[in-house]
Amino acid sequence: MQSVDRAARVLEILAREGASSTGEIARELEVHASTVTRLLAALEAHELVERPEPGGRARLGVGVLRLAGAVAVPLDLTGQAGPVCEELARRVGETVNVAELREDSAVNLYQAQGPSSVAMHNWVGDRTVLHATSSGKVLLAHASPAQRERVLSHSLERFTERTVTARSPLLRELEQVREQGYAIAVEEFEEGLNALAVPIHGEGGRVIAALSVAGPAYRLRAERLPATARLLVEAAAEISRRLGVRSS
Repeated sequence: MQSVDRAARVLEILAREGASSTGEIARELEVHASTVTRLLAALEAHELVERPEPGGRARLGVGVLRLAGAVAVPLDLTGQAGPVCEELARRVGETVNVAELREDSAVNLYQAQGPSSVAMHNWVGDRTVLHATSSGKVLLAHASPAQRERVLSHSLERFTERTVTARSPLLRELEQVREQGYAIAVEEFEEGLNALAVPIHGEGGRVIAALSVAGPAYRLRAERLPATARLLVEAAAEISRRLGVRSS
């Protein structure tokens, strides 16, 4: 772990300074120059660092660009989704979130607070389950069959008496999500909390994220869900348009 920490610090130094010598890095890390030489050699092997001249000053390499490219989509997604989420939260008066599928969880990337929201938990960066949340259901419904099977093959946690944990009912619900275009979670993840979500589409119609609205059950009542779903669908289409996706 110490080597990983030092390697990360080397990258941070080069990002800050542009280029640094072995000695300069060693002094900042308070380690021997030979330790820095080994770290730079390992980073060079993965093209994360480069030295135009052998033994010369080091700088960030092209491998960093590959890593940055891996996060370009979520960064662009949140940048384009932000204004749409803020406007949607203002219109519905509730909390709006954007989440994407990572491994077997929904990870929240952006959150906008509506004027009615009071001390709502900030979900940004949090991982939430797929089977008991509206965003999770949307992502799970549009996941690959293999990923869906992996999630459903495990014992699913029950959060409230309304949480659906049985395989067959959940599969039927996921099929309904694909057909109707949105998912709902009525007090399934948390007592007194209702939510609904729709997919955000990327190029080729691929689902890249979920857009959701959540609020207390006494305010985001069942009769409000269809009208709110229509607003969500419009907002998700606008986010896709901002990402450069052509409407069909």
